[in-house]
Amino acid sequence: MKYQNYVLGGLIVFGVLFSCKVEKPIAVEYEFNDEQKDATTYTTEKQEAVKEYLKFDPDDITKSNDYIAATKGNIDTISVDYIPDEANAVYNTKEYDFLKKEDAAPTSNPSLWRQSRLNRINGLFEVVEGEIYQVRGFDLANMTLIKGETGWIVVDPLSSPETAKAGLDLANEKFGRRDVSAVIFTHSHLDHFGGIKGVMQNFGRKAVPIYAPKGFFDEAVSENVMAGNTMGRRASYMYGNILDKNQKGTLGTGLGQTTSTGMAGIMKETHIIDFDVKEEIDVDGLGINFIYTPEAEAPAEMMFYIPDHKAFCQAEEINHTLHNLYTLRGAKVRNGQKWSQYIDQVIQKWGDEVLYSFGSHHWPTWNEAGGENKIKKYWENQRDLYRFIHDQTLRLANKGYTPIEIADTLQLPTAIDTVFANRGYYGTVSHNARAQYQLYFGWFDGNPANLNKLPPTEAGENYVEFMGGIDRVLRKSIDKFKEGEYRFVAEVLNHVVFAKEAFTTQEEKASYKKAKYLLADTYEQLGYQSESGPWRNFYLSGAKELRAIRKPGAGEASLVTASPDMVSGMSNELLFNYIAMRFNGLNENAQTISSNFQIIFENQGRTSDEVDDNHVALIVKNGVVTPRIGYDLKSSEITEIIKLTREDLNNLIIQDRESGNITTIDDIITITAVNGTIIEYNNSKFKEFVANLDPFDFWFNIVTP
Repeated sequence: MKYQNYVLGGLIVFGVLFSCKVEKPIAVEYEFNDEQKDATTYTTEKQEAVKEYLKFDPDDITKSNDYIAATKGNIDTISVDYIPDEANAVYNTKEYDFLKKEDAAPTSNPSLWRQSRLNRINGLFEVVEGEIYQVRGFDLANMTLIKGETGWIVVDPLSSPETAKAGLDLANEKFGRRDVSAVIFTHSHLDHFGGIKGVMQNFGRKAVPIYAPKGFFDEAVSENVMAGNTMGRRASYMYGNILDKNQKGTLGTGLGQTTSTGMAGIMKETHIIDFDVKEEIDVDGLGINFIYTPEAEAPAEMMFYIPDHKAFCQAEEINHTLHNLYTLRGAKVRNGQKWSQYIDQVIQKWGDEVLYSFGSHHWPTWNEAGGENKIKKYWENQRDLYRFIHDQTLRLANKGYTPIEIADTLQLPTAIDTVFANRGYYGTVSHNARAQYQLYFGWFDGNPANLNKLPPTEAGENYVEFMGGIDRVLRKSIDKFKEGEYRFVAEVLNHVVFAKEAFTTQEEKASYKKAKYLLADTYEQLGYQSESGPWRNFYLSGAKELRAIRKPGAGEASLVTASPDMVSGMSNELLFNYIAMRFNGLNENAQTISSNFQIIFENQGRTSDEVDDNHVALIVKNGVVTPRIGYDLKSSEITEIIKLTREDLNNLIIQDRESGNITTIDDIITITAVNGTIIEYNNSKFKEFVANLDPFDFWFNIVTP
């Protein structure tokens, strides 16, 4: 027995020693490099499963009802390959021509490939014979042109002036020049108003009415300025702006192909549409019924019906895709219940009489007189889509399921899920379910472990140490990658990438580089499999930045969200709230600033009967900036008085560093007295304040620490 114990003990020691032996070299197990890869066997199998589930043959897409609708009424397109500004192409209509190939490679989800082929089709199209036309494929969105009594009623003039002008010029070339007699902004997202200046040349001499939903202007400006830098950076991932256009790159967004890159503008509405609008409104001789739909696809949005043409404008509430209840670029969460209810109101009002249904994206739907009501069926499917996600998420949440659990298990009914117009080409059931959870419960899932989690870098260092070091993690990740467990590999290797500073030896640094390559390969396979355009673009953008030696964005223009038009369009209240947000209150020196600044705007153009908001007080204390609009401080409270024009302040805020056009405090500030009182001032205090306003680097890191 004693002898047996010795033998057993020896075997245990031998086993322990054997298990601790140096494992085989990583290089033999996997080829690490910065090259794009082909689809793996697991990815190819998933692509085939999609075709089987949706029961479609990619080779027959040109015979499908969607293709017939997407090409119906085609009149012409522009003769050049791209739409330019003064120096560059702002939109290239030919760069997605690779999508003309019928069958998708295994590196592309075949369902997304099908959708992208439809979105690629561009030009001027007739929707209602002789009355309503659309410009599609010149930008992310559509621009609609409706014939009024005296000119064009322009609906949603795209993202950039150049693309909007190209579309309008094409229509005028085909039908004879018409002035723009009215503009309708359906909602507050930039791709539906940014090109307004491109159609201004056709306004003629009369003032042109602009119809927009209540809250449009404030929502449009605040979204693109207050949250603009981060939203713009994430949008570069979402829309695949840094990716090549090919079978291994971006196929588009599912909602459209991509965004144009001109300098967006904005104009304030003259007519506001809200819940109080009950009757038909005359717009250049055409009766229009508006329906106000806030807190659905956009904070401020509306749809409308034209009884004379039996034509309905869906705006972006009804699309040929599942839309976003939360957009990955970042925006306010949307309410699926309200979204569904708005669509049902439309069905009740006009579902039995409508003949034409057109939207701000994709192709229209037509009803044949005396035939099947395709539009009503289409609307009903979209209504049920958003209601199902909202209600089932709430039902599961009330049974104790967490957002991750709900997102991973929620499955649409087959009758909804197998309709192409309901597929997740833009939004997904997964992230939309999380959005509805967030709408009601916020970011916390109730588990104490998630209440105060470690930040990514610290968590990464602990995970890697806990799992036995970078080489062991990398080896196990390779095994899981070869098994097709890409979601898990991405989670594990993300910890490694963010633990960068923990790796100090040459061997560890070499392994870290390999981990980045493997994570890039992992993101790539997840991107290839994605049916959602934004998911594909996010994964592939992450892969590209992990592989890149250069700094992301080097040699590429960054998106300017705080454009001159946006900043000048801000009210004083919004502008100073933006300034307050940029103040670096975490800086210890900034926290010691205790100053009261009296801002006096010259030539603001206010009349005596308007609110006098050209005097603004800034209270700076405890790292916080408190603006008081239309307020005069007492003389004894004032630290400094700053006298300047609003345009001066706009220039100070914009600060175009790329072009070198930078305005300094010394350029614009003069010191004066209030009410003739002579006070000694020292403008160094305001300079110190401005010096603590943070500039924002567009190309901040996303997939690396």
